[in-house]
Amino acid sequence: MTEEQELGRRVAESRELRGLSLRALAAAAGVSSSFLSQLENGRTNASVASLRKIAAALGVTPAHLLDASNGHTRGVLRGTDRPTLPLDGAQKYVISQEPLRNLEIYSGTFAPGGSTGPDLYSHGNAQEFLIVVAGAVTLELAGERYTMQKDDSIEFLSSVPHRIVNDSEVTAEVLWINSPPTGAEEVHPAQPRTVAD
Repeated sequence: MTEEQELGRRVAESRELRGLSLRALAAAAGVSSSFLSQLENGRTNASVASLRKIAAALGVTPAHLLDASNGHTRGVLRGTDRPTLPLDGAQKYVISQEPLRNLEIYSGTFAPGGSTGPDLYSHGNAQEFLIVVAGAVTLELAGERYTMQKDDSIEFLSSVPHRIVNDSEVTAEVLWINSPPTGAEEVHPAQPRTVAD
């Protein structure tokens, strides 16, 4: 296989991995669809400038497209490079990289007393899994409370209002997995609690 064909194959694999059409990638990179088609089919080569634009549109480096060993992956996401969403006494880390296709994955660390916030929230209508990796957390889900220990998991619809809190005295770690990816979170303010006489 020629260098042009290898490069074209890697561009096509990276594009397909991200769920982009040829036209969508061409538009994002500011190149013509016919040029991109020729590039992917190994009939032309890319200038440095074009390669940089295509790589940027794919969210990778030009070196990623030139290295034959990594065409089947988006690359390693280092723990120190994960985007972080601060919560109430907790951190939520983005693991699944944009653009999302079939899954949305987050990890979370909850200090003692930490939570996803004071109110229940929902997002989309996906199949959601919560997996406890370390410690223990309580999942509040539609009026029910589930105390979950390390290695416990639960599956529910992300459209059902939910909240996580760490009621223990040790740090807890969790994973969230949603399929398909969901939209923005909708917060459901907690109802005032009445005290029985």
